[in-house]
Amino acid sequence: MHQTFTNVTFLFFFLFPVMALAQTATPQRQSWIRGTLVDEKKAPTPFTTVSLHRTADSSLVTGVIADESGAFAVQAKPGQYYLKVSAVSYREKIVPVITIGEQDKQVGTLVLVASAKRLDEVVVVGEKSQMELALDKRIFNVGKDLANAGGTASDILKNIPSVAVDGDGNVSLRGSNSVRILIDGKPSGLVSFKGGSGLQQLQGSMIERVEVITNPSARYEAEGMGGIINIVLKKERKEGFNGSFDVITGYPSNFGAAANINYRRKNLNFFVNYTASFRNTPGRSSLYQEVYSNDTTFAYRQNSTSSQRGRNNNARAGIDYFFNPKSILTASYTWRLSKGKRFSDIQYLDYQPNTNNVLKDIINRTQDETETEPNSEYVVSYKKMFAREGHELTADVRYLDNWEKSDQYFAQKTFLPDGSPSVIPTVLQRAINDETEKQLLVQVDYVQPFAKDGKLEGGLRLSSRNMTNNYAVTQQNSDNSWTSLPGLTNDFLYVEKINALYGIVGNKVRKFSYQMGLRAEWTDVTTTLKQTNDVNPRSYANLFPSVHATYDLPRQHALQISYSRRVRRPQYNDLSPFMTFSDNRNFFSGNPDLNPEFTNAFEIGHIKYVEKGSMSSSIYYRHTTGKIIRIRRVDELGNSTTRPENLATEDSYGAEFAGSYALYKWWKLDGSVNFFRAVTNGGNLDASYQSDTYSWFTRLTSRFTILKNTDFQWRGNYEAPQKTPQGTRQAIATLDLSLSKDILKNNGTLVLNVIDVFNSRRYSSITEGANFYTESNSQGRLRQINLTFNYRLHQAKKKAKEVGEGEF
Repeated sequence: MHQTFTNVTFLFFFLFPVMALAQTATPQRQSWIRGTLVDEKKAPTPFTTVSLHRTADSSLVTGVIADESGAFAVQAKPGQYYLKVSAVSYREKIVPVITIGEQDKQVGTLVLVASAKRLDEVVVVGEKSQMELALDKRIFNVGKDLANAGGTASDILKNIPSVAVDGDGNVSLRGSNSVRILIDGKPSGLVSFKGGSGLQQLQGSMIERVEVITNPSARYEAEGMGGIINIVLKKERKEGFNGSFDVITGYPSNFGAAANINYRRKNLNFFVNYTASFRNTPGRSSLYQEVYSNDTTFAYRQNSTSSQRGRNNNARAGIDYFFNPKSILTASYTWRLSKGKRFSDIQYLDYQPNTNNVLKDIINRTQDETETEPNSEYVVSYKKMFAREGHELTADVRYLDNWEKSDQYFAQKTFLPDGSPSVIPTVLQRAINDETEKQLLVQVDYVQPFAKDGKLEGGLRLSSRNMTNNYAVTQQNSDNSWTSLPGLTNDFLYVEKINALYGIVGNKVRKFSYQMGLRAEWTDVTTTLKQTNDVNPRSYANLFPSVHATYDLPRQHALQISYSRRVRRPQYNDLSPFMTFSDNRNFFSGNPDLNPEFTNAFEIGHIKYVEKGSMSSSIYYRHTTGKIIRIRRVDELGNSTTRPENLATEDSYGAEFAGSYALYKWWKLDGSVNFFRAVTNGGNLDASYQSDTYSWFTRLTSRFTILKNTDFQWRGNYEAPQKTPQGTRQAIATLDLSLSKDILKNNGTLVLNVIDVFNSRRYSSITEGANFYTESNSQGRLRQINLTFNYRLHQAKKKAKEVGEGEF
């Protein structure tokens, strides 16, 4: 293993001088065309399409999307070109002749003029691609995937290449479940208590795009070994009143409405997002387990059905104040309220010893849970852009106030094999769980350009979080009184402080550019069990370096090599010792003694733009110490406990390919495939906790324009089997179908989709230990059919006029 690590490190640093030599072998360099886009009132026009064309034949060379400040930069080799700028509600602007030599070209500030035509007649050249590729991240414009209509944030992540979401809503990236999930670049209360499963409460219609960063630089917090998933919510800043509205209906029950509205007048911009939804999510699972004791085998089967009904309200309102086009103050407030009811029925079939078909008894257990989750989030942010392009200061202060209350009743009855009642009395139990979170986050970032292409970055981040969990389980006695169950009543306190400083320096020399950064983080975490006075403090400081180097190759190719050190700190749910109680034979909990895991991540990436699309490829290697994996243990009675543990190491290797291509004007493909190997060593806990797995997963989306304003899409997903330190996880294959039709003069769109056509999104696994064998199969959500109506007010739907435009 050490030899492997050494070889990869050698390869990483060996390629740097190779690129330097390659630089001298290709004398013709590419130059940058830079500029800024504003409207007639000098306000920036963010996220506007800018495309570069050859003057000789008008062919598309490349293109970009302007950033939030309206700044853009495109690159090309010497020659004559023209720029085309397109934006909804603005006239198309063309800069006719641009001659590029050996020096970069500045086109200055370009003013976009509002269109005098009706907005429903506007046709914009340059539709955003569903997937935009960059060397440091991939951007997925979720509205372009028809299967996302009517879904939640969790559903959307299932459709993102390299991302997997299991039956419990847990998110993984490239096979790693250590992923940092951010919303608008910052932590959110949605994922504090429940992790990735909390994203089921966020309506997909609020989401603009999803950014996947597989090897983050030092400017990002070091949390998340697999990388960062940033969910960016919708917010407009166009002049006047505009917005979009969604109405959703579906089966099983999925009803919702959403509104995204903004009003801009001069220096003030008001924005409001609101969603309301009701869902009934049925699920099912099964389990077969054998327990070995001496020469005796005890077996049982378990079948369960569940129904989770939830009403979710999510409102976000805010105001932008433009002191001038380069100075913006934003304040916003987010309020969420979720109320849910969960019903589940579990049947245990116990067999006579040494048999698996002769019944001993039947036990039925029911769960009735009522859950309430109010969350609030307050944000004030400021952004200052100075005269020189790239010189900017941003500051952000946010406060999260979250609360969750769960009240559960469990009833358990025992029957004889023939179905008649047993003499064992009925058991009635109750579990009450109150959780709170309060978090204050302050972040400041500063960027200072130097020389021609260099820049210095620096920033600080202060985070303070307090969480509580009051948990109590009681059981009814024969006289109808209630008694606390031993070891299942306590108060858990979690206090966390993480402070960070970072610095980055970057520059470009001809075709070679680099960025080196260092981040320092100080962590102080204390957990307390009040009833037992069990206090567990942790305090440590760590350095997290990062290196990114890019070499521009001829013909719109680019190569990047990157390295970063990452950490996965045990989060609240990882440390909380309280066990789930709905299934009284299979318990899940956290581990108060869990330690952080650290990863050194290396990646070599390549990207290529062509006229009709783009493609990227990468190979990566991650070496992890203290790998956190959930371990299942079973006692002699057949009761299992699953909780996270620190294994010694994990080495993972992989290759990933992704691309987008328009075969014809009416047919477009997006796809990705990821191959990887993971070698896990848990010998520090048990010699049997070892695995060496080869696996892969792929996605392919094919979208057709079958009639005027009518699109059809199918998407296939496949995840190959994987070995785990305790067994195997079976393969998963799914198919989704969608149909879209524009109506009401292209201001409205109807989308019909069928998610998981064959009801095949089932998560199956085999887990083995010295004294047990377990097969499990679960499907947290059955086939879903949705019909969504979207209406755009003063927002024309973007249409691609010619193939290849917008494929950036």
